[in-house]
Amino acid sequence: MSSTRKTINHDPFNFILVPPTIKAIYFCCVASVSLILYFVLSNHPHYFTQHHNVVLPTIFNHRTITTVNDSDKTNISHILFGIGGSVKSWNKRRHYIDLWWKPNVTRGFIWLDQKPSPNITWPETSPEYKVSADTSRFKYSCWYGSRSAIRIARIVKESFELGFENVRWFVMGDDDTVFFTDNLVTVLAKYDHNQMYYIGGNSESVEQDVIHSYTVAYGGGGFAISYPLAAELVRVLDGCIDRYDAFYGSDQKVRGCLSEIGVPLTKELGFHQVDIRGSPYGLLAAHPVAPLVSLHHLDYVEPMFPGLTPIDSVKKLVRVYKMDPGRTLQHSFCYDLRRNWSVSVSWGYTVQLYPSLVTAKNLETALETFQTWRSWEMGPYTFNTRSVSPDPCKRPLVYFLDRVESVGGDETLTMYKRYAEKEEKDCLQRDYIAALKVQFFNVSASEFKRNLWNKAPRRQCCEIIDGGEGVQNVVLLKVRGCNRFESVIPPI
Repeated sequence: MSSTRKTINHDPFNFILVPPTIKAIYFCCVASVSLILYFVLSNHPHYFTQHHNVVLPTIFNHRTITTVNDSDKTNISHILFGIGGSVKSWNKRRHYIDLWWKPNVTRGFIWLDQKPSPNITWPETSPEYKVSADTSRFKYSCWYGSRSAIRIARIVKESFELGFENVRWFVMGDDDTVFFTDNLVTVLAKYDHNQMYYIGGNSESVEQDVIHSYTVAYGGGGFAISYPLAAELVRVLDGCIDRYDAFYGSDQKVRGCLSEIGVPLTKELGFHQVDIRGSPYGLLAAHPVAPLVSLHHLDYVEPMFPGLTPIDSVKKLVRVYKMDPGRTLQHSFCYDLRRNWSVSVSWGYTVQLYPSLVTAKNLETALETFQTWRSWEMGPYTFNTRSVSPDPCKRPLVYFLDRVESVGGDETLTMYKRYAEKEEKDCLQRDYIAALKVQFFNVSASEFKRNLWNKAPRRQCCEIIDGGEGVQNVVLLKVRGCNRFESVIPPI
């Protein structure tokens, strides 16, 4: 019997019979010993492990705050921008940053190659600057590139090591990158910032992607790295910069490091490198069904709006963007069967009127008003294009944004005015002549709600309000969400 009692007393399930006080002491002792053994013997990575260039208390505090506020939706305060610039280019390019930077709202720095002259008064409308660390110890063997690629590649590391609190995303860009921050937040909020994400877009020119890789998020268009991925990246970045010394650009070098970590590129169609030459009209007028996140290289293409400088063109687009961020450049089609018209609307930018019925497949395809970045050739691109016909009867009538108004509630009215080159010849066909009488398009639309981007993407529909037989000087359109079973082309 005594032996039986001993067996029962050593049964692990009988621990539930031990008095509560003894249980508590037992648990504390076991937990303490286990924790000590884990940190002494385990080689599993954890946040208490300190890299030689990372300040331990800062990282620990940051992660604690992020965890506490983790139920909050991602907003602009969770993003830390790292903008690559130089003292030489700053004075010219800062006007692009000033269009989207909001002092005391956006966080981040412009990283320069040297300290600005004491004679320069740093503008309050711009981000504060920091001077990048010396990179002379690193290797760089790309004969046609610049060593500045090393400095710019390390911006994500230097930004991380600042130890800012409550950062979920590190967003990199150039000093001539224009970010549309409301839409950037919308895109990043779709992703779990506690996971390792690398988000951005490719070059538009195939020749660039072949040379520099389709797996690179191009830095001019901007890219985002989640905090956990940045924590991994900063540990290996300096070493792999030397391993990828033959790579041309900073974005290539960052991508090489992320390949070693094993994180692929998550592509978002709203990041635009704008690796094209000539007129960006066709590209912008056929924007994909995605929020407009960024534009780049705007000094290397023709102005978006005729008669304006590049910077004034962006100012005009930004003004309409502020009225309805999510709708900016969103593309819709309308048809008028009585007059056999097809109308293409790129909200906040342009309207195209075709005096014929054109298929949706053609309307969603970009007009090739541009050339490739490196060779100035007509393609290939990473998206489909259609050529601009030399026949004026096969080209659309083009209308550019004139102004935008709020018409009460969440409604906007955008007005577009006919534009034609002075030397452009008009088509003399009867249907075309009738369409030439239209000088304005007025487009009404309700606010594009941010949560619509969390649903499966679908191009919105539109309808011609005054679709009578008579041709008028002004045509009224309404852009709206499509109804169930509604097609963008009515039965013909």
